[in-house]
Amino acid sequence: MTTDQAGTTTDQAGKSRTWKDRLTRRRTGKDEAGKGRGDEPAGGEAEQQDPAAESDPWTSFAPAPEPVPGRPGRAARATGRFLVHEWTLAVLASLALAVGMTWPTLRYPLYTLPQDYWDPSLQAWQMAWSGHALRTNPGQLFQSNTFFPEPWSFAFSDMLLGYAPAGLLGTGPDAAVLRYNIMFVLAHAMATFGAYVLARQLGAGRIGSAVAGVGYTYAPWLLAQAGHLHIVSNGGIPLALAMLARGHGWSLRHGYRPERRRVGWAYAGWAVAAWQLSLGFGIGLVFAYVLAVTVLVSATVWFWRRRRHGRRPFGRRLFVADLVGGLLFAAVGALLAVPYFKVAELHPNAERTIGDIGVYSPPASGFFTAPAQSWIWGGLHEGAREALSWSPEMTLLPGFVLYALAAGGLFFSVWRLRHRLFMLAGVLVTMVLAMGTRFFDGTFTYTPLFEYLPGFNGLRTPGRMMLWTTLLLCLLAAGAVSAFAQRVRELSTERVPARPSPWLRAATLLPLLLLVVEGLNTTPHPVVPEQPAAMRTVDGPLLVLPSSQNQDQPVMLWSTSRFPQVVNGGSGFTPKQLDDVRRVTAAFPDQTSVDYLRTLGVRNVVVLRDQIVGTPWEVTVDAPVDQLGITRQQVGNAVVFRL
Repeated sequence: MTTDQAGTTTDQAGKSRTWKDRLTRRRTGKDEAGKGRGDEPAGGEAEQQDPAAESDPWTSFAPAPEPVPGRPGRAARATGRFLVHEWTLAVLASLALAVGMTWPTLRYPLYTLPQDYWDPSLQAWQMAWSGHALRTNPGQLFQSNTFFPEPWSFAFSDMLLGYAPAGLLGTGPDAAVLRYNIMFVLAHAMATFGAYVLARQLGAGRIGSAVAGVGYTYAPWLLAQAGHLHIVSNGGIPLALAMLARGHGWSLRHGYRPERRRVGWAYAGWAVAAWQLSLGFGIGLVFAYVLAVTVLVSATVWFWRRRRHGRRPFGRRLFVADLVGGLLFAAVGALLAVPYFKVAELHPNAERTIGDIGVYSPPASGFFTAPAQSWIWGGLHEGAREALSWSPEMTLLPGFVLYALAAGGLFFSVWRLRHRLFMLAGVLVTMVLAMGTRFFDGTFTYTPLFEYLPGFNGLRTPGRMMLWTTLLLCLLAAGAVSAFAQRVRELSTERVPARPSPWLRAATLLPLLLLVVEGLNTTPHPVVPEQPAAMRTVDGPLLVLPSSQNQDQPVMLWSTSRFPQVVNGGSGFTPKQLDDVRRVTAAFPDQTSVDYLRTLGVRNVVVLRDQIVGTPWEVTVDAPVDQLGITRQQVGNAVVFRL
């Protein structure tokens, strides 16, 4: 073995080694001959070697080995990575923004409801009833305790069945109101997160995706829908689309990338889509048709490419996932449709007509008119709202900031030109459909859908198609803001030092801040009427007077203490029998009304004294009843008649 001037050692086999090679071999327990130190016999030649030869001066310059973390250290690192992950931060930001933008929903969550206490009371009862039915008798889910003795009464309106697990927690009106308020806030957070994730999956940047999330959730027109939880709960739509796109390895910016396919995400996307459909057909029906068209186009491409190129563009496992997921989605839709078909068969008056659609069809001016709940535009657009025949469903402004950003996205964007044109076409088509019969009487637009597509004749308000217009506008805006943020990064690399100036940082956040400001609201939060003591003690079947569409919805909420059978009920339509009950009992208590209620099986009638001022019951509630064969009892602020 010899050593040259460069410090290179040549062994007997003719192999040259540097001092670094020798150092490495010594650290791994090998001597220069390639033998392990442990291979030498004890007391042999190793003990007779020169001690100076055993010590290597270069070991003092070697880096210290990294310590191997224990289980607590590894857990702490994993937790830290999770907390700073983009999706974790997006969830937390969505929740914080939802609490702030819906405030004061969570200020008094046991006593107030957003917008009004009519439809929210109905929907709070729906979640409570679905949880009660799952806990006690799932087979009677659709035979609810309201609208007695009507069957299938739970399907008289959208059921919010996807929130049934929340209904398993707590009992009574207070728990129902608290549950509603929590789900109301969470629905906004999920919509923001879903739109953010969709934009990110399609290829937008973080700021651009945040613009999409905020613009989609807090568009001014949605403020008029604050009393409709089944419309506000739309976050499953963009989230399911994002999961399906991720599962198929597809993005709008980069196209199809087979190496990025994830079968698990495809299954998750179909599951989320089925859950979204279970919240109601009000917006779920259009979502189902959008998915059906997407699947049809994808299947056509799949078979065409297989036939032309002899190979499948999607793998077999992904094809099976789509088949299984699509069947799951279709099965959920079919099972949920059964009770609605039963209701349509039993109640022909529940079916909409094209004339009904015309009543709720907005004019073109509705796309530039904000609802009264808008903090910025509510007062300024008061005159424009007065020109609308039904302003709650005709004020469809998605936001002037969103319009401007989307318009800019047509010319300056990270999306390709053809994709921008497709989005623009989608915006125009959905706007035309949202106008219902106002666009050339809907002859070639909404009317064919109403007449030939199953389920469309059950939709009351075409203006809710604006949800899809808003989503497409948000994607156009996300492309523009992402391109702007990308340009800012390019400019920053030319600076010394290479970082963006504070003004450039603020400029990238300005569109997001403007969308937040335009989404601020003045939504009222009225106090829910207190539950009468009689509703906690009187058995059913019972009737609560006075009865009307709005007055019966709080009655449904009050019934959540014990869920007695009640004749009262409020929904998207009024059954003929309930109309008859209200007409006959206008003179209660008299012999005709008592005999009629006995025929229906009603055992008790509760008359609320604080609500009968100025009505005939103000006089008749204290009239003699001995000759009618009934008894009367004062329970709190109510009079209970036992039939």
